[in-house]
Amino acid sequence: MTNRHELIPGRHVSRIGLGTMRLADRPDQRRGPTAPVWQPPTDRHELIRFLRHAIDVGVDHVDTADAYALGAGEELVGEALATLPEVVVATKIGNVRPSASEWVPLGHPAYLRQQLELGRRRLRRERIDLVYLHRVDESFPLEDQLGVLAEARDAGAIGGVGLSGIDAELLDRARGITRIDAVQNPYSVGDRSSADVLRATSTTGTTFVAFFPLAMGTVEQDARVAEVAAARGAEASQVALAWLLAQGEHVIAIPGTTSESHLRSNLEAHDLTLSADELRALSSR
Repeated sequence: MTNRHELIPGRHVSRIGLGTMRLADRPDQRRGPTAPVWQPPTDRHELIRFLRHAIDVGVDHVDTADAYALGAGEELVGEALATLPEVVVATKIGNVRPSASEWVPLGHPAYLRQQLELGRRRLRRERIDLVYLHRVDESFPLEDQLGVLAEARDAGAIGGVGLSGIDAELLDRARGITRIDAVQNPYSVGDRSSADVLRATSTTGTTFVAFFPLAMGTVEQDARVAEVAAARGAEASQVALAWLLAQGEHVIAIPGTTSESHLRSNLEAHDLTLSADELRALSSR
């Protein structure tokens, strides 16, 4: 199994990247499904140092979104990685945040064009490597929403076009409009709700980027994962990531963390190859 994959044309990355959704707010607010992702981080300097450390130890694919802390997430990544063009940076547009508890799709083409330009400024990059439509807005034609991204790719302002939070039917519709380079959906040992999308991307040349691959840390509570981890002398998170990567060579994981030790542990999952019996045990319902 290879540890690298061509995420977008011409750009190969490690199959374990870094998600930065939780690099916001106070450190005590970052865990669990109720994390607000609303305010700029109170420990900004520490997080910039962490992001640069992540690159030093092998991360070459960092994921963010304009909705994370109302643009502060992109600003953080931009400041940390401005002088590192070799790192693939992905962002997402098409969600607005009327309040700390709301994520509302907005696909007006003019708004999407504005967010692309704001993203380039905040990320400090003339060309953003990969831009996802964060969520599809049913109020506007899909052709118009994807058209903004396709035009930007054709103009060289972005490297690849992605979709997030979709099903296989929508992926099929989208592929009839333009080339879809990547799909970003939740996927983990405990959450296989996107199995249809995983299968669809395996035959279309589209990268499947799994977010929440450790199910917000709950994989440690999975008895199947714990059993394999104990037998292997590995961390539960490493077993969960190894299982995920075994689902297809087009699969990439973007676990989020602000811990250097957790980051190292996640990256070491590249070296863990599970047996066929272990994969079957972990895949059982």
